[in-house]
Amino acid sequence: MRKIYISSDHAGFALKQVLVEHLKTLGHDVEDLGPSSYEPEDDYPLLITPCAEAVASSQGVALGIIIGSSGQGEAMVANRMPGIRAAVFYGEGKGLETVDVSGKPAQDGLDIVRLARMHNAANILSLGARFMSEDLAKKAVETFLSTAFSTEERHQRRIAEF
Repeated sequence: MRKIYISSDHAGFALKQVLVEHLKTLGHDVEDLGPSSYEPEDDYPLLITPCAEAVASSQGVALGIIIGSSGQGEAMVANRMPGIRAAVFYGEGKGLETVDVSGKPAQDGLDIVRLARMHNAANILSLGARFMSEDLAKKAVETFLSTAFSTEERHQRRIAEF
């Protein structure tokens, strides 16, 4: 299985606890980078940076999961780290007609997670805890971890341009 680093702020703390146990049950080597307790006044940049640093220093071996209220601020912090490509997922977009890159109907609401890995080599998944259930978060993480980066030259070329 994979080495997974995970961190959150207060808004994502409860979901992080659930995901840590879920990932361990699936056999992954999980390192919880905090916080270790619920702190309602914490600052997400201080909590997310160690996860981004750990993933970046793994040189492609490890992946990361970061969790906040929407996941947006957390992804912004992570994406400041060279070598990090954090993608945000905060739900399935219920009620919206979704299509994949070819214009065909999307498989499900998790296609954005698949595309982030396949086309963008995302190495961190940023989750919006206030926009999804525990079950959806588990599905998103499983999808993220089971999807490989495309070997198509165009995707590799684009990543090299970062």
